[in-house]
Amino acid sequence: MSATVEFARMNGLGNKILVVDMRGRPDKLTPAAAVALNADPKTEFDQIMAIHDPKAEGTDAFIDILNSDGSKAQACGNGTRCVVQALAAETGKKVFTFQTVAGILNAVEHEDGTISVDMGRPVFDWNKIPLAEEFHDTSRIELQIGPIDDPVLHSPSAMSMGNPHAIFWVDRDVMSYDLARFGPLLENHPMFPERANITLAQVTSPTSVTTRTWERGAGLTLACGSAACSAAVSAARTGRTGREVTINVASARPPATLSIEWRERDDHVIMTGPAEWEWSGRLDPSTGLWSRDGTREAGAQ
Repeated sequence: MSATVEFARMNGLGNKILVVDMRGRPDKLTPAAAVALNADPKTEFDQIMAIHDPKAEGTDAFIDILNSDGSKAQACGNGTRCVVQALAAETGKKVFTFQTVAGILNAVEHEDGTISVDMGRPVFDWNKIPLAEEFHDTSRIELQIGPIDDPVLHSPSAMSMGNPHAIFWVDRDVMSYDLARFGPLLENHPMFPERANITLAQVTSPTSVTTRTWERGAGLTLACGSAACSAAVSAARTGRTGREVTINVASARPPATLSIEWRERDDHVIMTGPAEWEWSGRLDPSTGLWSRDGTREAGAQ
């Protein structure tokens, strides 16, 4: 068995993704390798999507997801689109079914190159998100940051989209808030025993929301697909929008959009957007040592 595996540097709306091909191998990409890869500016990432042989009948692959700090993630919508694009280019298939620790994901690549991922049903029960305190209505929970009589952020909508999310509603430009300072405090707040993704959301019309996200285990991110889904669902759930929403991802470079539908007939959340291949190479899944195809460039040494 070769010590190295193929990987691709990709992005979904600028969200930095490494797609790693672990098929045909019994081992896994280690947290130490993930940390080493993230420490190199050339392979710095938001999530690693490690493709393993299928474990369940009727699926195309099992996807193991790692954050940039080496921790496990349950879901990554932007990364799933990257996996679809990579496998579609390899196999010619357009429709895929993946297994993750969060459940089964179905996805399809469209003729225009955009990719739709069925992210499943949102979860609102306080103990399943999970939250540390019981809330009958998680569309607005008691949590704030800043002075008690004039909080900077307060009363988020909480839910799980495969991973925990808190959506803070704001009435001005989401880029005007110091999310780099507030994000770590809120991600690790005692209210969230498994930590949480923190999103600022500004409703700009009955069909559009602008977002910016601090991602659990990754920090400030250019885009987060599950956060976009959570913002869209929470906006509809609180009566701010309808069930079909365009999410304007303010931090994406260049600014970009995702189309989210919280489907009424089965409550599934369908996310549609692009993915982009950047370059490929090989890496050691144990150490994170890597090389880029066609060059002698190597990192994490």
